[in-house]
Amino acid sequence: MELSLDLLRFILPELLVSHFTIASHEIEKGTLHLYFEEKKDTPREEKHRILIAHGFHKELVVQDFPLRGKNVYLHIKRRRWLDKTTGQAVHRNWDLVAQGTRMTVEFAAFLKVLSQYQD
Repeated sequence: MELSLDLLRFILPELLVSHFTIASHEIEKGTLHLYFEEKKDTPREEKHRILIAHGFHKELVVQDFPLRGKNVYLHIKRRRWLDKTTGQAVHRNWDLVAQGTRMTVEFAAFLKVLSQYQD
């Protein structure tokens, strides 16, 4: 079954759909698993640095709101970059992404978890 990006925009937070690609999905015993990978776009706040994509942090699994009584799990892989000049690992600052956006309390809590999680 093919999941439509347009459909997911209705049920998932816009920030998730706009900053991550849907790598895959599976339905297992009535549970929907959605797998996301952060896009390669370098963080806006780090544009002054020369960054190269450098893999992902460990996958984070978040249980989302049920859909029609079925469990939904979001499997999220945050990207990290490497500063070519300093060799320092860099990741997106989700607190900056969230500033100025209108969001539900639940999604604010989700971003809080996302911003605290690092390898």
